[in-house]
Amino acid sequence: MRADRVYAYGAALGFLGDLLAGDPRRGHPVAAFGRAAGALETRMWRNDRLSGAAYAALCAGAVTGAAALAGRAVRPSAALSAGLTAACTWSVLGGTSLAREARAVAAALDAGDIEAARARLPHLCGRDPQHLDADQIARAVVESVAENTSDAVVGALVWGAALGLPGLAGFRAVNTLDAMVGHRSPRHLRFGWAAARLDDAAGWPGARLTATLAALASAHPLDALRTWHRDAAAHPSPNAGPVEAAFAGALRLRLGGTLSYAGRTEHRPLLGAHYPAPTPADIPRAITLSRRVSALALALSLIPALLPRGDHPAPRPVLHRRTALLRFPPLRRKEFPLPRPASAAREAADRRSAFFPPRRREATRRGPAVPNVPHPPFRTRREAP
Repeated sequence: MRADRVYAYGAALGFLGDLLAGDPRRGHPVAAFGRAAGALETRMWRNDRLSGAAYAALCAGAVTGAAALAGRAVRPSAALSAGLTAACTWSVLGGTSLAREARAVAAALDAGDIEAARARLPHLCGRDPQHLDADQIARAVVESVAENTSDAVVGALVWGAALGLPGLAGFRAVNTLDAMVGHRSPRHLRFGWAAARLDDAAGWPGARLTATLAALASAHPLDALRTWHRDAAAHPSPNAGPVEAAFAGALRLRLGGTLSYAGRTEHRPLLGAHYPAPTPADIPRAITLSRRVSALALALSLIPALLPRGDHPAPRPVLHRRTALLRFPPLRRKEFPLPRPASAAREAADRRSAFFPPRRREATRRGPAVPNVPHPPFRTRREAP
């Protein structure tokens, strides 16, 4: 079976596993990587960019190399390759957990429990929820759903379709490092610079694909494209800007504005300024759009692998045992029809001639070959002595 088809089957199974089960509460591979990366940070931390670059390269390179070695080890078995791909895809994707956390915040807001919604919001983003009201929490949830649709689903599928298991695992490692050290706190302003730039580069194709699919999957594709084109460049993030702007136009909501991270306040430009602000009732709409985008991204990443290929490998020359001639195996009769022999006798004769050259067949009929020895001259009776 083709390697790309094995990956396609495994990725589809992994996507289905994430859709049905989501992330486990304990023992998640990404959480284990985060603990190992955090322990390594305490040893490698220096207040300079070079140390941060070495840290990011070591963490991401180790995960990518381990995934490549594991994929190479199970390559001879299609079943093991598909199983490993399914397990890796399930551990990398986070669409179901994203929707579950967003629904939990929406349920708390619908019940009027603002304190429960504030306590639940840090599971989605790193904003300070203490002074947020219900509409501000709803805006934070919609923006987090939009951004994490690219980071937790679409970006991983893009790199998996391009590089297989190393692409899946490497993208998740880079994205996790950015969440750990890529922010602009005093400790990580210089140390996390390399991880943040690496995440920007890795997330660039997934963010553009997410914005495009958000426009296609929504009821207002032109509004999504206009808002993306007009407002995305003003966003400080090169990847979150297109995604959030496309979601703002697709949902016809106003995103952006003032927010607070780790005790510091940021004033971000508005995305879709002429639309109304989000309310708790808009959170399910954002979740639905996110699920549609995820399904379209999976289909786009798997369709090329499932399409039949038109090219066929050329027949390899085979050394015939008896004739010691270089022959080519016949082409498939279904694709390249060959003329059939006139009768069964002709077919048997052609088969015999392929094994026995004509001279050898005639020599076999007359008996053993006689050496070419000159005969004595023939004499008549008159010439006899």
